[in-house]
Amino acid sequence: MGMANATNDWTAELVEAIPNDGNRYEVIDGELFVTPAPGSKHQAAVGELLLLLQAYLRATRIGYAWVSPADIRYGRHTLVQPDVFVVPLVNGRRPASWREINGLLLAVEVLSPSSKRADRDLKRRLYQRQGIPEYWMIDVNACRLERWRSDDKHPDIVVGTLEWRPDQSHPPLVIDLPAYFSDVLDE
Repeated sequence: MGMANATNDWTAELVEAIPNDGNRYEVIDGELFVTPAPGSKHQAAVGELLLLLQAYLRATRIGYAWVSPADIRYGRHTLVQPDVFVVPLVNGRRPASWREINGLLLAVEVLSPSSKRADRDLKRRLYQRQGIPEYWMIDVNACRLERWRSDDKHPDIVVGTLEWRPDQSHPPLVIDLPAYFSDVLDE
């Protein structure tokens, strides 16, 4: 994930004060990460997933799906921007600001060469510590998804059908991953 600073003194407030220059800034446990704008395959993966999630969430009224840039805070020294994330509704509506978000139902990162270290290790451990029920890492080049749950020591590697069930009172979202990757790769 781009460059990291030499010290672990960064705070969410310092990151929020950085002028918009087209990069994505995140701080995890005080360590600053800077990521350049994503590529077209990355954005296609984000967009296709957002469409699937939004349709499901509209039908079930479980939560709301967003994409970054977004400032999701976990304390003074941690602010992340998941590529795609789902938040629970607040009093039956989507949160009005990032500060209303107290937890995520799902966090998703699309792997890029510049973000693999942070996505695979730092963010995964952060999301697990925060008790986020599921964290997905999408590898477009390998056409696979790694699913981590908060207590997992190893991921589920999914290449066929993915089922996500954030609420047991509703049927799961079922994603045909080969069809998803075909759409992402425009094949």
